[in-house]
Amino acid sequence: MSGVARTTAAATATGQTPEPGGRVLPRLLHPMAWWIWALALATAVSRTDNPLLLALVLAVLGYVVSARRTEAPWARGFVYYLYLALTVVAVRVVFRAVFATGVTPRDHFLFSLPHLPTPDWYAGIRIGGPVSLEALLSAATDGLRLACMLCCVGAANTLANPKRALRVLPGALYELGVAVTVAISVAPQLVQSVQRVLRARKLRAGDTRGVRALRGVVVPVLEDALERSLRLAAAMDSRGYGRAGRATPRSRRITGALMLVGMCGLCAGAYGLLDATAPALLGLPALGAGAALCVTGLRLGGRRVTRTTYRPDPWRLPEWAVAGAGVLSAVLFLTHLGYDPARLNATLYPLTWPDLPLVPTAAILLAGTAGFVAPPPSPVRRADAP
Repeated sequence: MSGVARTTAAATATGQTPEPGGRVLPRLLHPMAWWIWALALATAVSRTDNPLLLALVLAVLGYVVSARRTEAPWARGFVYYLYLALTVVAVRVVFRAVFATGVTPRDHFLFSLPHLPTPDWYAGIRIGGPVSLEALLSAATDGLRLACMLCCVGAANTLANPKRALRVLPGALYELGVAVTVAISVAPQLVQSVQRVLRARKLRAGDTRGVRALRGVVVPVLEDALERSLRLAAAMDSRGYGRAGRATPRSRRITGALMLVGMCGLCAGAYGLLDATAPALLGLPALGAGAALCVTGLRLGGRRVTRTTYRPDPWRLPEWAVAGAGVLSAVLFLTHLGYDPARLNATLYPLTWPDLPLVPTAAILLAGTAGFVAPPPSPVRRADAP
């Protein structure tokens, strides 16, 4: 068998796209698989404030992102989500220290801030006063949980190509998808524009520091942004965006009502899953009913939009493996199978070192298998000639 035939057969087996001449396109995971994985892991994070489990989630996210991110501009933003996560934790701790709730006799006193008297209508809020170790640890664990959820969303934005995710949206959501895609792409494009302008100014021996250089940087960046927007508008118009088919006013009203009621059901179902004290009907039943109504509304609204897709993204075994790993991790956290749910929370009274339960740890490590189950983003080299 020739080298070209061997490359074509290997590419077909691994889900890659072979081309004439033996050149193989890189196999990128379906963007929705990354979003399902990240949102499921964020759901699991919402059920715990154990700092050891949350630190393990951050480690898993860092491993998966470093192993499967591409060289695209949007794939370099995970570090900024980490900075945002640290900021969230710091702000949460500072607010807890400033707006103190008092120190109980069992707390470990650390320091005291100046107390500011508050009026009667501001009762219940205490500004300043004694600060305890338990209060700061409680604020840090709450902030760390929110930080992990932000990092899950950041991992999805880093790993999933926003332009490819736009192609898999239903036809009824193409306008919203275009707006979201443009909004996500603005920050990386501005960073690239600023880097190009600064590099050009260095080549011209211009001053790249201080306030004087600001005018010489802002004007070219704005001009580049305007040119990009015009090119994007022309490309979208040539591809038929904004052109809708025939739809009666009655069908539009039915579609809007289904989507509105369905979104309310999804919100109620998500609240029921995240809040353990919520009624049972606000959990999976409301989530399933809302999802069914949304799917029906999307199918009705998608009939007025006809689109074609060039080289559609396949959904094969790697996509099922990545999405299934995240969903199974969330299910293990939600069902509490094989472990005590109290071990998911940090114990502050008495102040003890948190436990590391076996099943939740295995669930987080299971989500980390996406780092080697997903296909690598690096392109395959051209096969040798026979």
